[in-house]
Amino acid sequence: MKLYWSSRSPFVRKVMVFAHECGLAERIVCVRTVVAMTKPNVDLLPVNPTGKIPTLLLDDGSALYDSAVICEYLDSLHGGPRLFPESGPARWTALRRHALGNNLTDNLMLWRNETLRPQPQQSPEILAAFELKVRNAVAALEHEAAALAADPVSIGHVAIACALGYIDFRFAALDWRTGHDRIARWYETFARRPSMVLTAHVDQ
Repeated sequence: MKLYWSSRSPFVRKVMVFAHECGLAERIVCVRTVVAMTKPNVDLLPVNPTGKIPTLLLDDGSALYDSAVICEYLDSLHGGPRLFPESGPARWTALRRHALGNNLTDNLMLWRNETLRPQPQQSPEILAAFELKVRNAVAALEHEAAALAADPVSIGHVAIACALGYIDFRFAALDWRTGHDRIARWYETFARRPSMVLTAHVDQ
């Protein structure tokens, strides 16, 4: 399998963390792919019409996108415990946590895009709104920390860890750990997993 990949993308990282957790990382060939809001990658467009990464090209020539779809596909390929629980309360908890992590990451990326605009074009209201949403999500995670630590690793754990890792990567000045000791401790433990260490962000 071929993954259109960037070391800077938190959604690509989510796929790779998931692949490592499933024992499938060695079956994936990563192809460095640069995408930008203002400059579509013309080589990627024939594979993924939205021009986004991650995109997974399968051995039969078909493609899967986005990160959630790719992760669920990978979960169908291994024989271990499913990271997408199949049914019951565990499934809905994992999917809710996945949505929380994904939406937090979406807000972080949109916030970053706004900060990259020329200063006169930036909207103070939009910047303030994104900061409020991000801080509110971290506060919600503080109340989730004990349950995260107690539950088996799922897609929700992976999405949340990758979102917090992206804050460290792009928003270090946010100081999200202050006042959020429980989720900070959970993250520090999860971040030591090989899947996280091997997929750390690199700004290149």
